[in-house]
Amino acid sequence: MAFPIQTLAVIGAGSMGSGIAALFASQGLPVVLVDPVDGALDRARAIIERQLQVYAPQDAPASLARITMRPDLAAAADCDLVIEAVPENLALKRKLFAELDGLCKAEAVFATNTSGLSINAIAEAVTRRDRFVGTHFFTPADVIPLVEVVCGDQTTDASVELVMAVLKAAGKRPVRVNQDIPGFIANRIQHALAREAISLLEKGVASAEDIDEVVKWSLGIRLALSGPLEQRDMNGIDVHHAIASYLYADLENRQTPSDLLTQKVESGAIGAKAGQGFYTWEPERRERVLREKSAALAGLVAWLKTQKLD
Repeated sequence: MAFPIQTLAVIGAGSMGSGIAALFASQGLPVVLVDPVDGALDRARAIIERQLQVYAPQDAPASLARITMRPDLAAAADCDLVIEAVPENLALKRKLFAELDGLCKAEAVFATNTSGLSINAIAEAVTRRDRFVGTHFFTPADVIPLVEVVCGDQTTDASVELVMAVLKAAGKRPVRVNQDIPGFIANRIQHALAREAISLLEKGVASAEDIDEVVKWSLGIRLALSGPLEQRDMNGIDVHHAIASYLYADLENRQTPSDLLTQKVESGAIGAKAGQGFYTWEPERRERVLREKSAALAGLVAWLKTQKLD
């Protein structure tokens, strides 16, 4: 499928931005990867090389050659689509887009990669709100197929259709989110699941390992083939209604993070990047798990694409 644009800029060369750049470059689109932070582009090159070795080792040199790495925002000036992938900070994103709005050509479309910040709030920084969308990629961005494309109040259908066409040309499965709601679709569902899992751990119902074992080897396998609404149809909506009638009242429904989650953050046990979270993560194990899971995910995606499940 041909790309409907000629050039793409990705702003922010962290793990997400690097993955997005690797994805499009591996599919033949020239990419400008921009990050002014010292050392960021060198780190990005290492991430991109590692990821390309996972799913496109033979094409890695050609893919890398399609990526131009620059520290200055002006490098994005002539690009048709600009995807921002800087940290989840509203003020930072607004400042960045205000600068881009003055630098980029008038017809360029802007996309902010965010897990749940308001698209409308970010778009306040630009004049081209009709050509501004949200694009929620999932980690690793070059492996997970789905992207949520989120409409702002002033986003035109033409802008959404262009971004979705670009994503489809890269092999993605974009889904249009019609309303700019907190967390969009995936993170609302993911946080509901995580809230219940953390509550079960906090209450001592089971260990972190066993809770994860239950999800991975029951729900996780099934969810790869059937979404939660389709599965309700398969099981019977009457059955779901009957269980919901007694179970909903007992599910975790707190409106703020749990005490356990707050304690983890306050103590610095914030996950793999810190060496400690719900599990202990030695640096070697963290890198090995990242590498092995990326390869496994790529293999799973490749297999799913061969199945006729619709």
